[in-house]
Amino acid sequence: MSGKPRLTYLNGRGRMEPVRWLLAAAGVEFEEVFLQTKEQYDKLIKDGVLLFQQVPLVEIDGMKMVQTRAILSYIAGKYNLYGKDLKERALIDMYVEGISDLMQIILMLPFSPPDAKEKNLDSLKEKATNRYFPVFEKVLKQHGQDFLVGNKFSWADVQLIEAILAVEEKIPAVLSGFPQLQAFKTKMSNMPTIKKFLQPGSPRKPPPDDHYVETVLKVFKR
Repeated sequence: MSGKPRLTYLNGRGRMEPVRWLLAAAGVEFEEVFLQTKEQYDKLIKDGVLLFQQVPLVEIDGMKMVQTRAILSYIAGKYNLYGKDLKERALIDMYVEGISDLMQIILMLPFSPPDAKEKNLDSLKEKATNRYFPVFEKVLKQHGQDFLVGNKFSWADVQLIEAILAVEEKIPAVLSGFPQLQAFKTKMSNMPTIKKFLQPGSPRKPPPDDHYVETVLKVFKR
């Protein structure tokens, strides 16, 4: 073992992408193993590696961690991206949960039937502009600071910049009514570790295409 975290998932975003984002933002290099066949996935289950028979799987500090939320919490705590006290942690948790709800819509988009795609895109736009982004616009405006919690870079900021960029891929003008979020996006995108992650050739994965969807359905078919 090289000592680097080892990530096992498919070669695409899915539920592993927030983990890649958080490790990259913390300046941590990692290795990846990509599942391409159902046999690889079944072997992990048979070997007892996956606690709940699910990936993402992250091997870190001698642990084989599953469940995205648990993995992210551990990484955030380990790299000092989880607030200075319980109250800050609670705020970070609330913001992260909200962003995750929004990201769930994006996660499911590639798997929706063709006749539902437009409706689902409309739902994404409506929820992003009326429910989720106004919250973060207000938070940034009210405390007048660069970051969401405690004027210190945290897990919540990483999740938010990931979500902003993912929504913009689908709805390019989505930030037009959110000047605070526009400024936040610029600032975050220029942080050295995030800037590096946004460059071509980084471990960041492209938007899911038909090949990715086919691979997901093949690997996880029951």
